[in-house]
Amino acid sequence: MTQAPPDPERKGTRRRASKGSTAAASGKTPAAKTTPAGRKAGMKAATATGGRARRTHPSIPYTADEVAEIFRRFAMQRPHPTSELEHVNTFTLLVAVVLSAQMTDMGVNRATRELFRRADNPAAMAALGEDTIREIIRNVGFFRTKARNVQRLSEILRDQHGGEVPEDRASLEALPGVGRKTASVILNTAFGRETLAVDTHILRLGNRLKLAPGKTPEQVEEGFLRIIPDGFLRHAHHWLILHGRFVCKARKPDCPSCIIADLCRADERWCEVPAPLVTLPDAPPGPQPLPPGAKRPGC
Repeated sequence: MTQAPPDPERKGTRRRASKGSTAAASGKTPAAKTTPAGRKAGMKAATATGGRARRTHPSIPYTADEVAEIFRRFAMQRPHPTSELEHVNTFTLLVAVVLSAQMTDMGVNRATRELFRRADNPAAMAALGEDTIREIIRNVGFFRTKARNVQRLSEILRDQHGGEVPEDRASLEALPGVGRKTASVILNTAFGRETLAVDTHILRLGNRLKLAPGKTPEQVEEGFLRIIPDGFLRHAHHWLILHGRFVCKARKPDCPSCIIADLCRADERWCEVPAPLVTLPDAPPGPQPLPPGAKRPGC
């Protein structure tokens, strides 16, 4: 909710102004807000100069080496992970992600197989029309709103972007039905950017494993971006999602199938012996291979 600007005549405002004046008079500059990247850079700079960086985040019960080992194992298990949403190009990936809000990937795939057979580019999708799109995806949650968004974003891509999906976040988030999470998925999966979209699985893992605790997706995203070692961020989104979907499940984690069970600090952990580290075969977009012993969710 947007708050009204403070009345400049109110007493509290004068107190704040007085504090600012005192700081200015003493030669101290109030601390400015920084971005996550800025905070990380500031911490590195302080370390390099022997100074102490100000703590602005919760501590985690892992050493840097343990975090690196977690992601090393994920990389060994799935060298080239991809989305479980079936798609044939960047446009169909975008549509699938828009449709996936509050839906399972399997449910979205059942609807998009027919949709993409009839339209796999913005011009063709816009030509289908909202009514036809709505009828095809009627088994998708919120199908009326989503059909309208798919129709509108297809027209925008056709008329304003030459039929191509833009590669910058601002243009993506300007499309109907596209928010930060969807834009991050497209930038990462389609364009290879080092972004981390936080869905329900990653939000749960960040808190359960105590790797990136936070109450909001933004806090969990910031926490993961701070700790994921260089070289691992490109695929971290899919590693974490698939681990949460197949192994560290919401109701009860499947610890015997977990390759990081010995490193895990989750209170729900009930087995400390890690599963054998087996490299899984690559797969095209759609259902991804399961770790040995794991079972695909029935939903």
